[in-house]
Amino acid sequence: MAVPASRSIVEPADVARARRAVADVARHTPVLPSLTLSERTGTDVVLKAESLQRTGSFKIRGALNKLAALGDRCARGVTAGSAGNHAWACAQAARSRGVPCEVFMPVEAPLSKMEGCRALGAVVHVGGASVDECVVLARARAQEAGMAFVHPFDDADVIAGQGTLGLELLDDVPDLAKVVVPVGGGGLSSGVAIAVKSQRPDVEVVGVQGESVAAFPESMRRGEPVAVSSALTIADGIAVKRPGELTLPLVQRWLDDVVVVPEADVAEAIVMCMERAQLVVEGAGAVGVAALLGGQTTAAPSGTTCVVLSGGNVDAGLLATVARRHETEAGRRLVMFTRVPDRPGSLARLLVLVGEAGANLIHVEHLREGIDLHVRETAVQLTLETRGREHAGDVIRCVREAGYDTDVMA
Repeated sequence: MAVPASRSIVEPADVARARRAVADVARHTPVLPSLTLSERTGTDVVLKAESLQRTGSFKIRGALNKLAALGDRCARGVTAGSAGNHAWACAQAARSRGVPCEVFMPVEAPLSKMEGCRALGAVVHVGGASVDECVVLARARAQEAGMAFVHPFDDADVIAGQGTLGLELLDDVPDLAKVVVPVGGGGLSSGVAIAVKSQRPDVEVVGVQGESVAAFPESMRRGEPVAVSSALTIADGIAVKRPGELTLPLVQRWLDDVVVVPEADVAEAIVMCMERAQLVVEGAGAVGVAALLGGQTTAAPSGTTCVVLSGGNVDAGLLATVARRHETEAGRRLVMFTRVPDRPGSLARLLVLVGEAGANLIHVEHLREGIDLHVRETAVQLTLETRGREHAGDVIRCVREAGYDTDVMA
């Protein structure tokens, strides 16, 4: 168990003050029971639905507390560099406090987050390959324009603001035994751990990172921030290449462990939240669910384990892609490739056969070029909806027994 030091850069009293500073805008988000996770783990598991927070993530807490701490020093406005959630939160916080806001976001940031910032009146600058580069640009803009810079995680006021989520857990979960929380830059995880463990040192707090951008494990081993290479990740909200100078020692001091989950597991966790909990959760917000499902961490044997769903801002296109991938892996979506004679009625006969097998046709495509075909035949790719793996196998068998040489596409 992590043991708090006698003095920290962020104290429990800072978190208590932050709660008052953010209360007029930030929502007290619900804690929802998860029957699926409880059944799979054999103990009580609940979800802290911060995905339902204003602007769709926990970030509004830290942004509001930072503006409160700045007071008149942010009268000329604020700047921020972010993959999206922090930028959106700063835009909302700035609007609620009546000050200008400019945000810098990576080229690959989700469009929904960019549009969310613009809708709140923020000036959005798109550029930079990573959050780190955007932070540099935002800091430079603040110096140039006399604005206040709001760091996404490596700031004591921001960390204290994020810690208000932990106070809500203490209020809402009397038998709280474990908290599983996403880790990007470390602001949320350290803030929550400070809030929870300063009152309940027996509660275990475990952080979770996606394997594509997991900077904390090696940094914790070395005792200094270690950068990782940029990588394609579904968890863009926690795609931070390097821990903060403030957050690394706080995570080391207050968290019990930091674990890493594969990208594929994060995708499955998004679908589980959508199908079983009726919650739209982004990749960064779903890593805690992925860790419980994948066994990288376990639920507490007694008491309640809480998984923090830190955000729900996911582009509809990505959500559709993840859902299609899940349907394919679950056997409910089947893509078949075969050949038919190139004469009238051939495709119709194949489709009748598929229909009689009980499959629903989603898409059909003729492929005549780039494939080794007889001059009298054409290739056909069918995308079908089935009732599961067993039914998909029956459909494939039916087609093959009818004489079609059929390949199943991964």
